[in-house]
Amino acid sequence: MVASLRLESPLPSAYYSHHFFPVSTSNNRTTSQLDWSRCHYQRRPPTCSLEVQKFPVKSSSVVLYASSGGSTAPADDETMEPPSSPPESSKDRRKVVQVAWEKLVRWSRSWRSKAKTDVLERANKVVVLGGGSFGTAMAAHVAERKAQLEVNILVRDPQVCLSINERHHNCKYFPDYQLPENVIATTDAKAALMGADFCFHAVPVQFSSAFLEEIAAFVDPGLPFISLSKGLELNTLRMMSQIIPKALKNPRQPFIVLSGPSFALELMKKLPTAMVVASKDKKMADAVQQLLASRNMRISTSSDVTGVEIAGALKNVLAIAAGIVDGLNLGNNSMAALVAQGCSEIRWLATKMGAKSTTLTGLSGSGDIMLTCFVNLSRNRTVGVRLGSGESLDDILSSMNQVAEGVSTAGAVITLAQKYKVKMPVLTAVARIIDKELTPTKAVYELMALPQVEEV
Repeated sequence: MVASLRLESPLPSAYYSHHFFPVSTSNNRTTSQLDWSRCHYQRRPPTCSLEVQKFPVKSSSVVLYASSGGSTAPADDETMEPPSSPPESSKDRRKVVQVAWEKLVRWSRSWRSKAKTDVLERANKVVVLGGGSFGTAMAAHVAERKAQLEVNILVRDPQVCLSINERHHNCKYFPDYQLPENVIATTDAKAALMGADFCFHAVPVQFSSAFLEEIAAFVDPGLPFISLSKGLELNTLRMMSQIIPKALKNPRQPFIVLSGPSFALELMKKLPTAMVVASKDKKMADAVQQLLASRNMRISTSSDVTGVEIAGALKNVLAIAAGIVDGLNLGNNSMAALVAQGCSEIRWLATKMGAKSTTLTGLSGSGDIMLTCFVNLSRNRTVGVRLGSGESLDDILSSMNQVAEGVSTAGAVITLAQKYKVKMPVLTAVARIIDKELTPTKAVYELMALPQVEEV
């Protein structure tokens, strides 16, 4: 049979869900067998009464009909079956979760047992070009992977070189963190590169061409270059995948890009981190994955070099915008709206350049954007916060001992957007602020005054 509630007097919908509920009966029961004591009848308003219609139905549900009028309960001593229990008890649900987790753990163990480790076993020497914060952190991570592995850092500063070799500290960037003993610093490019199995490039993008041209004679044509640098070359709009082979005069130089949400300080602290390596050569990407993956670092692979690189470059410009919002104290609504718009702009340009949309929602896209835009350790975000607070760009840059790539990348991004005919309001506003053609406050007003359009 069926019983339902039909209210002629208006009641809020939330009232129904809190005061009445469906009840199961057998297929041939009538309302004379309903137990009204199990209904939440007594909690309904006094202007509502229940009108019972008796009819047999084939359904197992109960529908109650209510009409406006008095507040008396049904006269009959009717019975109603209690609601059926949920299909799964709490204990059953916990069991389902436990089984699902155990399956995941078994799959993980099986996968790890088949994972290859020959790349790490065969590697004898790794070189890191650049002794900045991220180059130092990556050198420390690789050195921890294998005690017998020689890890050379090519640095410019003799004092940094001395502190690494004698005290196992980078006195400039990580004076409080000890480096593994198999990390060796040198200012000699030839010595650093000789016999290397892998090369990590951690030189800022704007200085990479000149630097690589100087050391090109010492680079083996088959040496895999793993780029840690994020940005676009200002005058040429080139990414590192284009800069490295051009500067080394070797179009076949093996190239891999490593990117994702990763602060150097947290790598030094050995906190859990996830990154992605991208290469057009799958075997090369797999090799670098083997070299880097550890208990505290997950490495995914990708073939979308363009997507990983362009996301890594553009997120720095967006981080400056996010910092400006914070510096102006515009609130959380503004921050969320700006970052969402910025993500769309990055997607529009990246896909026009051939990137995969899935890359832009992964570690090197959304992951890196969230880290750089929302966390105070971000150099680019810090620049934005200080700009929004009223400081001049010259004063900000002169007080920093590290490079904020977004500052130099902003202008290149807009030129690139014009080339591909993509409108990028937020990133364009950042470029105009950096060029001192627009104040942060004025930029906000102009962005808010843009036409109201359909979201794409």
